[in-house]
Amino acid sequence: MDEAVLLMQARDGDQHAFAQLVAAHRTHVWAVCLNICGNQHDAEDALQNTLVAAWQNLHKFRGEARFSTWVHRIAANNALTVVRRRKNNTQITDFTDPEQPIQLIDDDGGSSFDERLAVRDAVRDAIARLPDDFREAVVLREFGDLTYADIAVHQGVGVQTVKSRLNRARTQLAEILRDQRTAG
Repeated sequence: MDEAVLLMQARDGDQHAFAQLVAAHRTHVWAVCLNICGNQHDAEDALQNTLVAAWQNLHKFRGEARFSTWVHRIAANNALTVVRRRKNNTQITDFTDPEQPIQLIDDDGGSSFDERLAVRDAVRDAIARLPDDFREAVVLREFGDLTYADIAVHQGVGVQTVKSRLNRARTQLAEILRDQRTAG
């Protein structure tokens, strides 16, 4: 069914239409929550908060951006809220803990299980070392599939700043991963 029709039906209170609307974006929304929060438990909280907030504020969606951009923004905001609350109330999450999942982009399945675990752990550690603004930009771009313009709106900065943050983040990630490879 057309997204615009589902949106109209959801605004009229149709929960099934809302479920269909968000289902199309659930993988990316989950990836945003998981990769900003750093662990499944907090990501589940952020996702639940995202769905509730999207449902309750659907009438505020003006259609100036795509629905996916709007819901990703809500997800990132909720995930950041969970992270900030956790930082204030508990110890910072250990991203090197193998019990805390990280979703990698398009695992090709050609590597051995041990190699995939090593890559996952290395990426988790590298992402955790990035400054918050860089980490958020990378997660929104690579896991949330947001455009530079969407990230700029979300972070309250210009598109050039987003490009700069992503470039610096990718450079830092490459350096961290290279250092890990030579140290190991």
